[in-house]
Amino acid sequence: MPRNTLVRQMMTTDVVSLRPTDTVEAAAEALSGRGLGGAPVVDDDGVVIGLLEDDDLIVQDTRLHFPTVISVFGAYLELPSSLRHFESDLRKAVGATVADVMDADAPTCREDDTLETVATSLHERNGSRMAVVDDAGRLVGIVSRGDLVRAIVGDREE
Repeated sequence: MPRNTLVRQMMTTDVVSLRPTDTVEAAAEALSGRGLGGAPVVDDDGVVIGLLEDDDLIVQDTRLHFPTVISVFGAYLELPSSLRHFESDLRKAVGATVADVMDADAPTCREDDTLETVATSLHERNGSRMAVVDDAGRLVGIVSRGDLVRAIVGDREE
């Protein structure tokens, strides 16, 4: 993958998007029906407000991991990161809509960003896809790890 390959050259423009008011069941059916592991969530203006991944849906059918509590000299300490993880899982487990379970802090990129920049960001966040937005934040495409792999393979075949 050349360092300067632009997102616009590899992104998918036929993107399934979800609404924050969609039910979790409807979102799961939409993703499953297209064989997708996630989709951007957009508002009424098409602005990306989050990302729903299959992991967000799976939480509803898993056991919750309760916060880690440590006893030190008779005092009980709760690990803050453990509590945040529990609270996030709990919200997702009882969530009824996409807004309840989506990642509202999902990164986005622009068409003129390089695939190298996207690959670095996805790797650092352990993400699998990133919404591509215009200057107003509206959805124009999506770039996934699969797109990055295709760019690498295509570069080697040339």
